[in-house]
Amino acid sequence: MARLLRSATWELFPWRGYCSQKAKGELCRDFVEALKAVVGGSHVSTAAVVREQHGRDESVHRCEPPDAVVWPQNVEQVSRLAALCYRQGVPIIPFGTGTGLEGGVCAVQGGVCVNLTHMDRILELNQEDFSVVVEPGVTRKALNAHLRDSGLWFPVDPGADASLCGMAATGASGTNAVRYGTMRDNVLNLEVVLPDGRLLHTAGRGRHFRKSAAGYNLTGLFVGSEGTLGLITATTLRLHPAPEATVAATCAFPSVQAAVDSTVHILQAAVPVARIEFLDEVMMDACNRYSKLNCLVAPTLFLEFHGSQQALEEQLQRTVQQNGASDFSWAKEAEERSRLWTARHNAWYAALATRPGCKGYSTDVCVPISRLPEIVVQTKEDLNASGLTGSIVGHVGDGNFHCILLVNPDDAEELGRVKAFAEQLGRRALALHGTCTGEHGIGMGKRQLLQEEVGAVGVETMRQLKAVLDPQGLMNPGKVL
Repeated sequence: MARLLRSATWELFPWRGYCSQKAKGELCRDFVEALKAVVGGSHVSTAAVVREQHGRDESVHRCEPPDAVVWPQNVEQVSRLAALCYRQGVPIIPFGTGTGLEGGVCAVQGGVCVNLTHMDRILELNQEDFSVVVEPGVTRKALNAHLRDSGLWFPVDPGADASLCGMAATGASGTNAVRYGTMRDNVLNLEVVLPDGRLLHTAGRGRHFRKSAAGYNLTGLFVGSEGTLGLITATTLRLHPAPEATVAATCAFPSVQAAVDSTVHILQAAVPVARIEFLDEVMMDACNRYSKLNCLVAPTLFLEFHGSQQALEEQLQRTVQQNGASDFSWAKEAEERSRLWTARHNAWYAALATRPGCKGYSTDVCVPISRLPEIVVQTKEDLNASGLTGSIVGHVGDGNFHCILLVNPDDAEELGRVKAFAEQLGRRALALHGTCTGEHGIGMGKRQLLQEEVGAVGVETMRQLKAVLDPQGLMNPGKVL
């Protein structure tokens, strides 16, 4: 399939010269030498094992390796690499930590994978302005370790220790979004290398204001663009004061309906919860086994509260009286809280451990809060009736949840049933005025659902924007559109 796609691309773009001396989709020796001239020979690899490592993420999508992998050391090298690829018509695939769930790094047309992890500097910290500028190799854990003594932190937490620029590229969110927002709310500026090598600062060079009415929102355009419009080489992020006190809790419920209803009631009561996560009984059992917890095997909420000590006491009292909740467990010490949230973040791997040798397929719908109980309960019934192996977990405080379905990737019939289940769930979310993806992105697998979500005019507008910025279609082809 990859070779067919590359052949089709050759027909569409006959000026592409990178495969003119070998089979289509392979880089000629002169081009590889040109890559080495930009970044140095030790920072270019065409080894099969390296290319395969960069042709897959955590998703069920099969490996689609690039033709070469490069590791630039600075933005100037990224710009030169992009210009070189642009002149020769070579596809470009940005790579961060490879923790995506939608096949976003798969090189469906071959080309050059640009691994940005060597650019790992924290460039500027503005404590009084609550902002920081980081390169794409900086992960969220590394940033928060750097901020530990500053009284500030960056709260967007998708679970994986992902690259912050990669998180911007996918519009990531996670467990803290209910209080602190998603990446869209916390990115102030981006430095982007465009497909032809030009350098763009989406809010202006060096700017880190909290609001602006100046022209089009270019920052918002690139957040969530999934590497299809350019390479993000730095991001300016909004920081937040570290909370004075933190308390985490778990509480079990007699049913999925009761747990999700409780979520809606907590939010409607304006309890300023920082995290509110749902795990069904299947996922709770998996987390108990994988992370050595001792929680009741039942539909469960994981919660966390931030604020002053006095405010936390009030929040806890208002939360516990909800829909038959039981088996409360409080975690006030940092070590206890870390153990609890580590288990939640490892839910993906806990699920995979229940069926060794299989891959995980995660759905990612998000609906208005008022429709959350309806869709979660219906999804649980559908999952039980489907014969598939799976569980439900989610950031229910903002209406986003995931079905983690386990599938043998070599079983075409089972894989087809998993994809059909995911598409049905996506369409149910759209019917409830929601979205097919709350945080993972479109990638390779949700392009049809995107068309149904935004409509023909919406898709055509996106295509026109893409054509202006990337007229040769070189940036991460085969994704989003």
